[in-house]
Amino acid sequence: MKKNKYTQIIGQNIRLIRQAKCISQEQLADMTELHRTYIGSVERGERNISIINLVKIAFSLEVKPAKLLEGIDNDVAI
Repeated sequence: MKKNKYTQIIGQNIRLIRQAKCISQEQLADMTELHRTYIGSVERGERNISIINLVKIAFSLEVKPAKLLEGIDNDVAI
C-alpha cells in the first residue's frame, strides 16, 4: 500500500506512545492479539488500519482512540 499522511501520522503516534510506555512491538501484538509484523507495518504507515484495530491498540496503550489521531488536520491530502 502506498503511504499517505494519515497512515504515517497514526503510525508515528502509536510508535511514540508505545515507546514512551516501554512496550515492545511484540508485547503490543500480544496485548492486541495482532501479529507483530502488522504492528510494525502500521507504525511505518504502510497499512490502512481498521477502526477496530485502532481501538484495540488504543485500549492496550491505555489512551483514548482520538489520541492516536492527533496531528491529523483537515488540510492533509488523502
